[in-house]
Amino acid sequence: MDFECVHMVVRGVVQGVGFRFFVVHAARRLDVAGWVRNAPDGSVEITAEGGRGSLRDFVADIQRGSVGATVRDVVVSRLPYQGTFKTFEVRY
Repeated sequence: MDFECVHMVVRGVVQGVGFRFFVVHAARRLDVAGWVRNAPDGSVEITAEGGRGSLRDFVADIQRGSVGATVRDVVVSRLPYQGTFKTFEVRY
């Protein structure tokens, strides 16, 4: 299986609406590891690693967003896969 890593910055109405917990649920469902956190500018930042197919589906879920959130923009950057993460967590 090919593994990849992505970093995402999600903008819109994504803080204070349960979006981080939606991200955690999606990651765990798709066997994606990494982290999510609120950024000071009102965006949400995500770094995730996983199999190519799982990561593709994860990014698609993030782009669709959750109930209560309004995703306006997702900037996805590909990073070298490191195998750093074992779980998916919320960072504060």
